[in-house]
Amino acid sequence: MPPRSEEPRRDATGSRRGSSRAGGARTGEPTGGGISDARAYTPRGRSIREGGEQRRTPRTGRSGDPFRPALQVLDGGRANPARGGGRPQPASAARGGVVRTVPTRPDDDLDDDLPAPTRRRPGPRPGRRPEGRAPRRPARKPRRAPKLADPRRRLRLATVLTLAVFATIGVRLVVLQAVETPAWAGGGLSDRLVRIDLPAPRGAIYDRFDAPLANSVEARYVFADPTRVQDLPATAQALSPLLGIPVSELVDRMRGRTLENGQPSEFVYLARGVPIDRARQIMALELDGIGAHRDERREVPNGDLAANLIGFTSDDMVGLEGLEARYDNVLSGVDGRRVYEAGRNQLAAPIPGGYSQTTEADPGSSLQLTVDRDLQFRVQRILAEQMANTRGSTGAAVVLEIPTGEVLAQASYPGYDAAKPDASRPVERDDAATSFVVDPGSVHKAITFGAALEEGVIKPDTAFPVANAIRKGDTWFADTKPAGGRTMSLAGMMAYSSNVGTIEIADKLGPEKLIEYQKRFGLGQPTGVGMPGEAGGRILPVGEWSGSSHGSVPIGHSVDATPLQMAAAYAAIANNGTYVQPKLVKQTIAPDGTRTSTPAAKTHQVLSPENAAALRTIMEAVTTVPDATGLSAAVTGYRVAGKTGTGWRLVDGRKQPGEVASFIGMAPADNPRYVIAVFAHTPGGGGGAITAPAFSDMMRFTLQHYRVPPSTSDDAPKFVVYPR
Repeated sequence: MPPRSEEPRRDATGSRRGSSRAGGARTGEPTGGGISDARAYTPRGRSIREGGEQRRTPRTGRSGDPFRPALQVLDGGRANPARGGGRPQPASAARGGVVRTVPTRPDDDLDDDLPAPTRRRPGPRPGRRPEGRAPRRPARKPRRAPKLADPRRRLRLATVLTLAVFATIGVRLVVLQAVETPAWAGGGLSDRLVRIDLPAPRGAIYDRFDAPLANSVEARYVFADPTRVQDLPATAQALSPLLGIPVSELVDRMRGRTLENGQPSEFVYLARGVPIDRARQIMALELDGIGAHRDERREVPNGDLAANLIGFTSDDMVGLEGLEARYDNVLSGVDGRRVYEAGRNQLAAPIPGGYSQTTEADPGSSLQLTVDRDLQFRVQRILAEQMANTRGSTGAAVVLEIPTGEVLAQASYPGYDAAKPDASRPVERDDAATSFVVDPGSVHKAITFGAALEEGVIKPDTAFPVANAIRKGDTWFADTKPAGGRTMSLAGMMAYSSNVGTIEIADKLGPEKLIEYQKRFGLGQPTGVGMPGEAGGRILPVGEWSGSSHGSVPIGHSVDATPLQMAAAYAAIANNGTYVQPKLVKQTIAPDGTRTSTPAAKTHQVLSPENAAALRTIMEAVTTVPDATGLSAAVTGYRVAGKTGTGWRLVDGRKQPGEVASFIGMAPADNPRYVIAVFAHTPGGGGGAITAPAFSDMMRFTLQHYRVPPSTSDDAPKFVVYPR
């Protein structure tokens, strides 16, 4: 192409400026001598100073406005338009080169009437290189300002994370509350539960007139939590005078222990049955680890009265001996329980709204005995007075009512205080009437006579010669009062307790019949009166009889029996030949007061009424015939029928040293109301001097106590010992 003609440019005043040739350079091309003109030149023909904008070098900018770079950074690397900034300047401007201002759009402050300058791109001429012109350098790309984090993104991210955390927690709470509630709630429930037993009031034991023999009263038990006791010696010192327990023992009880499961013990009893007022004094001390809860205490108002019958209980109100043990399931009832959630340590109180369940206690029933408290007291006193002078002795006394068979009194010697059983020996707590096994001796002769009368072997007026002794097997049996072969009446044989006469009657009766009547009279088996551990005795079977057994069994040897069994046998004679099972418990009384009679006593006929009456008359000779064995058993004003006996005591089938004296009788003999049996084991002998007088005193009090009218002497029989 032909080269363009160079036309002169005009400056802002309209004057023509020189051509490129004259100036030595094209527009925008620096030359050696036109540096200052090039700095002042703009593409539109204006200088920076003329355009109203003063460009500063970096050094000048820093000295003039020290905050401008920071403001540019905060503005994202751009100059603030309000401060006159434009686009970022090229690096050449920072080095002091030509500063160009190339706005993207025309500046508003330029004259609109000026023609836009024509920018020509210079190019090399054909065949020549422009002189004095430096090679063109490629334009450098402007540096980008550092890109800062966007706070809005951080805010959005934090919001998302927070919502995610809350959503996770919310889902977990829903799962815990709706799905896993039973498992988590029950997991720690056992640690928060407190269980308190509500003792069922134990039933009382009354006599036949509802006088209390044993009853329970509300009390407190005092306990300790060894893990919470702060000062063992000081705590024990404070409790000792109130509980009556030595300090050393209390310290030992409160000392920490480890249970079998490896956990420390948190409960130990310090005392049971503490009176309520005493427990209040203890709680007022506010001792750490010491507490008290509801309990029961068994009271025996009369101390040793009927103690061998009643027995006693443990601290946990469990019957251990006597009727307390035998009827424990009736007296004890069913304990209740309160279970609730509670805090720990200082917050050991029920949690409001927490788990709580209370099962009320079911009180036990009470027992009404057939025993008469007043008669029991008197019988015990008489027996103790008679036995007190005999060392190492054992005694028993039973009073039966006719015709009911009810036990009005049942005494044992030695006795004990049921309120303080720990102070007694086991032998003192036995009920001798049901556990005292003896060879009854001559009191058994009434059974032999009764069986012979019933079988017709003898009659009431039978009499026959009686020798001084009789041989059975390898044993001779003799009489204490020999008859010398004279004829003796049945009354005489009974009055003098003839062994020979009784053996001869038994020979006529036969061993099989004798054993049959022994069973009818209730021997060989427990009476079932209700006492625990009652002995049944033993009857010697015919197959075990030896030659001497034909002589010993009829007179009451080789026979094991208890005082109560023998008393029941005599009661059958007194009751017109009808055996009535002895009865000790009359009624049970429910907690609501409903009374239920115990099952009726078993009865069966042993003798006919006529033979029973005849036997009673024969037995009256024992207390009336001169020199009879039972004169000291007579009761003034009353006809008494009975029999003395001398045997021995058996323990585990072995004969014990000494003898067992006995007397069993009934009064009034013509119409018996009561039967009393008295047994006494005396290691040194002389029991006969105890039992008959004791019987007399007991029978006298009994007849007067129940206001039985005296017997008429006109009807008393007249006995002849030796008819011919």
